[in-house]
Amino acid sequence: MSQRSGRLAMATLVAGGLVFLSGCGDSEDGGKDGGSSSQAAEAKTLGKVSMPKVTKDTNAMGMWVTGKNFVKGDINKLVGYSLDGAKVQWTIDLDGEICWASPHTAKDGLTAVLFKDGKGSDAQCTQVGLADLNKGELVWQKEGTDTEGNDGVDFDEVTISGNTVAAGGTSGGGAWSLDGKPLWKPEYIADCDDDGYAGGDGKLIALHGCSSVDSSTDKRLELQTVDPTTRKVLSSYKLDGEFERAHVLSTAPLVVAVDTGDSDGGSGVTDILTIDDSGKQGKLINSIDVLAKGFQPDCPAVNVEGCKDLALDKKSSTVYLSSEVDVDDGGPGEKITGVNFKTGKQTGRTKMAESRSLTPISTEKDGSLLAYQGSMYSEAGGVVRIDPKSFEIKEIQRNPDSMKDVESDLETYGDARMFFTDGKLYIGDDTAARPSSDSKGRPLAVVFGTA
Repeated sequence: MSQRSGRLAMATLVAGGLVFLSGCGDSEDGGKDGGSSSQAAEAKTLGKVSMPKVTKDTNAMGMWVTGKNFVKGDINKLVGYSLDGAKVQWTIDLDGEICWASPHTAKDGLTAVLFKDGKGSDAQCTQVGLADLNKGELVWQKEGTDTEGNDGVDFDEVTISGNTVAAGGTSGGGAWSLDGKPLWKPEYIADCDDDGYAGGDGKLIALHGCSSVDSSTDKRLELQTVDPTTRKVLSSYKLDGEFERAHVLSTAPLVVAVDTGDSDGGSGVTDILTIDDSGKQGKLINSIDVLAKGFQPDCPAVNVEGCKDLALDKKSSTVYLSSEVDVDDGGPGEKITGVNFKTGKQTGRTKMAESRSLTPISTEKDGSLLAYQGSMYSEAGGVVRIDPKSFEIKEIQRNPDSMKDVESDLETYGDARMFFTDGKLYIGDDTAARPSSDSKGRPLAVVFGTA
């Protein structure tokens, strides 16, 4: 977890149809410093998913919004709710705890989940499932087998891209077509295997790791753009030996967060690389020094996907990143900076959100940024819209003040994800937590909206 422990984790989802008024000022380093304005709509609590009763923290990963449902991972199941989160519409029971859930969906609301093969203490993450989020059905369930015929391969994560479901981890990687046919199995060639995959945009990126001859723990990492059907390598880029981890932020274009092992506060990121994978050998276009700039994305230590607290606008080649402002610089508070990930040039930054978190959620079709402005002692949080040219902040929806303590608990104790679409703010925790005296009443998910 990053140094902003328990910060709300943001997942990308495009929303639209918001009006913006702007003004701007120049910053000291050539970008823009935005101001702020406030004419927010007052939201209501539309629906709330109760925290399951557990005796220890348990994975409840997975959250999606389709045209029909709000879907949330729960204890050993996926649950589909009405779009306001108020009514259960269906449940998909799973054999065991959810280990990972793809953030992507394929055609007709299909997505991939990885779960354990039982509910006992010795259960392993061997089960890969294709879930239909529109119908509320588990289309198929597969168990990984390696090329030697061994069953029960343990995976770390799963993703979906086009017509392929791919799962990877320290035991290697395997894949299936959407109709359940195996495409490839984990195999070990010269101590190399697929540590994981990143999907979306019809592309599939494999993080290929090879054990070092000098160390039993160090790996040489290579990013491979592969054919999603055959796993034929279309392009490869070898990461410098100083990088210990890699996390794919985007497959098209290929943008990767990497860590030398020196990441600040456990964020898992020291640099963001943009790579041209149009040729057989990938080429580095640009590198952003996240550590030096004080930016604070949050990437899981060993997973290829799952980074939080950032947003990308592919049309303008901009990555939006949060940073804290300390007392010496007029804080505490946070601001958001835009950086062109192809050139490394700063495009602008917001004014400080005083005594609040300020975290990117997603970008709109016109390039505007949607961000979450956290709650404070006297006021609830909400959604703001940031102009990509002026970087002025406009508060567009404020959560009800009666929920400010719930928001605060999610930020302080939770590991949540957030979507904003059609005037609704969805917040869902990745973990079902054992209650404590400091976090009583925290929900697993909540939906705010004006409708």
